[in-house]
Amino acid sequence: MYKYSMQDYNQATMAKAVGVSLPISMKHSREICEFVKHKNVQKVKVMLDKVQETELAIPFTRFNKNIGHKPGMAAGRYPVKAAAEIKKVVENVEANAQFKGLNVNSLVIVHACAKLAPRPFRFGRQRGRKMRRAHVEIIVRESEPKKGSKEDKHNPIKKQSAQKP
Repeated sequence: MYKYSMQDYNQATMAKAVGVSLPISMKHSREICEFVKHKNVQKVKVMLDKVQETELAIPFTRFNKNIGHKPGMAAGRYPVKAAAEIKKVVENVEANAQFKGLNVNSLVIVHACAKLAPRPFRFGRQRGRKMRRAHVEIIVRESEPKKGSKEDKHNPIKKQSAQKP
């Protein structure tokens, strides 16, 4: 289910947001979720803005049949509508993390997945066509500073906790 076991992380250092029944393609949302995994939230928001302006292409790894090459990658596209909806979910998870008291600048996306949502029929006389719908789930956590980095040396909280045991 999860790539990382949820017991491995402290629940207090994590935040979650779910976009339910978003009007976007399941295939586009899956490729965007694969693209944003393990990246900083601030960088992801900038990347999704560039996708909306068609400056940055999303690499398509699974659903790439008959998709043309883009500069610097094999198959890729600019899923503008899906990028806009997923950016809203990323902003929601950032707000949830801020409410929990997490450092917003050091948030990393640990888990991002897209799932099929119920597909109702379109309204009117569209010959029984169904709508595109997807659920998107994003979980973030605070990234710890690397050992031996400048942030670790100058952080007084880390020094106090190290002296207590």
